[in-house]
Amino acid sequence: MFARLFPPTVLALFLWTSAPFAAAKSRPEPALDNPVFQALPLERSRQNHLLLRAEINGKKALLGVDSGAPVSAVSMSRRDYYGMSPLPGSSKLPSRLKINGGYNRVTIAHRLRLGALTLIDEPMVAVDLSSPVRVAREFHEQELDGILGADILFPTQAVLDCDAQVLFMKIDPDAPGTVPGVSRSTRAGWKNIPIRVTPGWNLYVDSELNGKRAQLMIDTGAFTTLIHRPFVREMRLPLRNTPYTSGAVNLDQRGLQLATIRRFAIGPFMVKGKEVGVMDLKGLIHGDLLQGKPPVAGLLGSEFLRRNHAIIDFGTRTLYLKL
Repeated sequence: MFARLFPPTVLALFLWTSAPFAAAKSRPEPALDNPVFQALPLERSRQNHLLLRAEINGKKALLGVDSGAPVSAVSMSRRDYYGMSPLPGSSKLPSRLKINGGYNRVTIAHRLRLGALTLIDEPMVAVDLSSPVRVAREFHEQELDGILGADILFPTQAVLDCDAQVLFMKIDPDAPGTVPGVSRSTRAGWKNIPIRVTPGWNLYVDSELNGKRAQLMIDTGAFTTLIHRPFVREMRLPLRNTPYTSGAVNLDQRGLQLATIRRFAIGPFMVKGKEVGVMDLKGLIHGDLLQGKPPVAGLLGSEFLRRNHAIIDFGTRTLYLKL
């Protein structure tokens, strides 16, 4: 049985924007000849989110794969459709979770099927996904039914290949070993960066932005890489306005600007002339982290992870990157 642990406070959960990216794509079924792990194909939305087709209580569901979400979630508008149950009184889990400043109820999916893996009585927090649903309608895409978060990705020792659009998951939690062929530490051109995981299941990597030390949260639910506006102002970088806004669960839409960081480094991995989104990340990232040493300066988003062939290994807590 996969262990479950909910954090008392959730720092980030799925970000969206009205700006379109590349058209949605699906990949052919990946092959993995291994009885311990499964390889699940993912789709990519025009919001640059990775999507997994699953089942909740026997009904088809489309889930966003979100490394920035410590807990898995179901859309409030789909709670009755999927027959989600309230948390039983005997449960040791909290009945509500604080997400980006707002409180949301925890519900139970009696059967959550992810490929060959079926999770029984899986807790999923009910959240308002109406804004990303509206954006999906604008792009004529299928609406999102929920989110697959770190509370499932870590116990299943998942490996997420952001470029190949494949999610590897462990089927048997007691079986030893890791996904075969995933380690890139000895391959030419690859950089492996340690991931620091907080008790609240947020993933951080060390970075330097124009030589200024910072931490970035690895967030596949973020459509692009976003840096906190005051941090960019401290670097005295010119900002360029856009007509777009961005939002997140329990947070209002906020204006999005752009800046170019001359030297953008994640551990030993360096990108020159990196364009990033700039917005106020208060509420998404708590004030004490924004003021930390080094501070959490922003979110490492889907566009960077895809372009640099990122592989996120939740089992070994390693991020692999390659130009």
